[in-house]
Amino acid sequence: MIVSASHRTDIPAFYPTWFRRRLDAGWCKGVNAFSGKAYTVDLSPEGCDGFVFWTKNAGPFMDALAAVHARGFPFVVQYTITAYPRALETSVIDAERSIARMHEIAERFGPATLVWRYDPVLFSDLTPPQWHRDTVAWLAERLEGVSDEAVFSVAQLYRKTLRNTNAAAERHGFTWWDPPAEDKTALLDELARTVQRHGFAPRLCAQPELRPDPLFSPLEPARCIDADRLACVAGHDIGRQKAKGARKGCECHQARDIGAYDTCPHGCCYCYAVQHPRVAKQRYRAHDPDSEFLVPPAR
Repeated sequence: MIVSASHRTDIPAFYPTWFRRRLDAGWCKGVNAFSGKAYTVDLSPEGCDGFVFWTKNAGPFMDALAAVHARGFPFVVQYTITAYPRALETSVIDAERSIARMHEIAERFGPATLVWRYDPVLFSDLTPPQWHRDTVAWLAERLEGVSDEAVFSVAQLYRKTLRNTNAAAERHGFTWWDPPAEDKTALLDELARTVQRHGFAPRLCAQPELRPDPLFSPLEPARCIDADRLACVAGHDIGRQKAKGARKGCECHQARDIGAYDTCPHGCCYCYAVQHPRVAKQRYRAHDPDSEFLVPPAR
């Protein structure tokens, strides 16, 4: 089984000690986000085929990556760098530090272990279309050779996303909008062509309705949990099956996630994984790195 750590929170940035201790133990527990039931995840070489890490700051996690590598596990880091203004991402480290960290990971563990994510694309007066064009071009140039894949998506307006983004807009004095689908598709196609010129295969995450005409655009569907990429890193085949219950357009392989919602204090207004930023900060402060759970189930 592939272990995802985690699309629900940023374990590398905020919970590296907990992860190291659970890796040493060979198992951890998680909580089903819908039923609230606990489950156990095998983190031993016999039960875990590899890891997919999701982060905006791998700095605190470099020793953990070395430990994962030393134990023989293949891993892939889905590394998000958008260089957004603080009004949109209040606690994310600056892009230069993230770029340097991606270079370090590529040098130590190889470029195949890295996927650059530029998502979600948010349309605002702080980040209008031309801002995205310029920023993606700058980032792609700085990251050339560090990774061979770039993943895009456009911000989706879930109820909690809408509420938190509106609150940030009022607090910081910016405006944002949800443009027509054809405008999103046109910009995605431009960004895809930009990163392709710098050696990246452009991918679109679970938004098939926004994909440009495949006959004319290089943008293809993403597979963020990718057993094929892990197999490339590992040097041997890894079992794969389609993720169960995945949302429409998701191409991911099956994995077990060990994170928890409402635990990431990055403060990104558009984040689908944080409904209540105040709760996320409280849970982070209350976190016990010796616990078998990242966050214990409610009693």
